[in-house]
Amino acid sequence: MHNRDAVFLEDLCPKQRVRRWRQSLHGFTGQSCIYCGNPSESIDHIHPRSRGGLSITENCVPACLSCNGHKSDIEAFEWYRRQRFYDPRRAMAIRAWMDGDLSLALRLLQWAQPIGINQKQNLTKASKKEWKFQTA
Repeated sequence: MHNRDAVFLEDLCPKQRVRRWRQSLHGFTGQSCIYCGNPSESIDHIHPRSRGGLSITENCVPACLSCNGHKSDIEAFEWYRRQRFYDPRRAMAIRAWMDGDLSLALRLLQWAQPIGINQKQNLTKASKKEWKFQTA
């Protein structure tokens, strides 16, 4: 049996493929909005579909319902620069996402994410463990 002779679940149920794709987008950002950092509940098109934007990974980002609703069919950068929560690191992450460099976008989002007290403690513990492994 050849690989092309196989029947895949995605072929029988295209909605399953779309659902997995949407879940993977949310997974990239840790379930957080790419614009404000709040929990993401929707997918937003950076270049709106009403203006010719495609539903591809480079054009779709996780967003909270508030940001997605306020942005509406405005270009992402035009809208984002006017927001009180504007962060140039997140703007660079959005640009990297559009360019298809998801690894850079994710590093920039991590840099923009505020670190809480518990996360700082975990970070220092992890860095101490790394030093122990490096010296041994």
